[in-house]
Amino acid sequence: MNPLDLLSLGLIGLRTRPGRAILSGLGIAIGIATMIVVTGIPASSQAALLDRLTALGTNTLQVTALTNQDPPPRLPEESVGMVSRIGPVTGVSAVANTHSLVRRNDRTAPDDGGGLTVLAARTDLPGVINARIHQGRWLTAATANFPTVVLGSVASERLGITELPAGRQAPLVMIGESWFSVVGILETTPLSPDIDRSVLVGWEAARAELDFDGHPTVIYVRAEESQLEAVRDVLAATISPERPGQVAVTRPSDALAAKRATESSFSVLFLALAGVALIVGGIGVANTMVVSVLERRSEIGLRRALGATRGQIRGQFLTESVVLAVAGGVAGTLLGLAATVGYAYWQRWPLVVPAESAGAGVAGAVVIGVLAGVYPCVRAARLTPTQALATT
Repeated sequence: MNPLDLLSLGLIGLRTRPGRAILSGLGIAIGIATMIVVTGIPASSQAALLDRLTALGTNTLQVTALTNQDPPPRLPEESVGMVSRIGPVTGVSAVANTHSLVRRNDRTAPDDGGGLTVLAARTDLPGVINARIHQGRWLTAATANFPTVVLGSVASERLGITELPAGRQAPLVMIGESWFSVVGILETTPLSPDIDRSVLVGWEAARAELDFDGHPTVIYVRAEESQLEAVRDVLAATISPERPGQVAVTRPSDALAAKRATESSFSVLFLALAGVALIVGGIGVANTMVVSVLERRSEIGLRRALGATRGQIRGQFLTESVVLAVAGGVAGTLLGLAATVGYAYWQRWPLVVPAESAGAGVAGAVVIGVLAGVYPCVRAARLTPTQALATT
């Protein structure tokens, strides 16, 4: 039989009993929609959480020289360049303690630094430690050579400079015996609290104004998360091949452990519920098809008497079952996608819909349709013309 003719025959029962077909397809649709929603919404929520954890700097390591030795060792000036040549490293920057004191003005006590640290900073520091500018701007290649500073969030409060009014002269602070213009204020950096309590000066400006010797104090390293432990293992030997024991490298942050735990979790209970909904929908389709066979015995008997084979009868009812299930599956997929998109938009999450869920929705509907139609179509095909017509 021509496939189009077979499809036309399969649609007869759905056209003549639309209410029953809609209710049966609704069971499949609810199951498929549930499966997409319970995979799409947790995936979107997980993506939002992972973005927040990544923003903290879960792939960042810090390198310092040990301080329990006399005299304390210093990191080589070329450390940043050496670390940048490690394969999985995606970013590296550094700061250095200038051992200078910062004051709000020249009228405060010369030895009162307010518990703040004056750090020489490289221009690429914000990108490596995920630091964000609250007001103003970060040091550029031009301003880093001049007496300008960027304040950490705590430093700005202690110095009483919490705003940088536009169109006005930049506030000034005194470092040592030199005046520096404040060009920016940072937001809080959760994984680098030392930066919050620091006044950051350009690397070259620190050399010129504060007698900075060029040796970094802390090196910040960003690497591929999957290779973070491997990078950590080689950092000390890379920076100081002769005395790697004098270099301390922090372990990966607890935020990274939390991120990996989040990635490994999965909503097994939700998937089980979706599976139950699909089974219930499949039972509904099977029940509809069994009843359809019982109600349409006269049609089956007439078609058999006119020469229809058992294979054609099986094909008719199996096609009807598959079409019914696929229609419910497509409707459920669209419904699940719409619900996931709407909820993710409402929560301001990134939209993540696993492609396999949408594909499994339609594929699962086909499988359900076949399984649900096997018994009814076999039962219909076994009816002889005399048996079918005798029950009319």
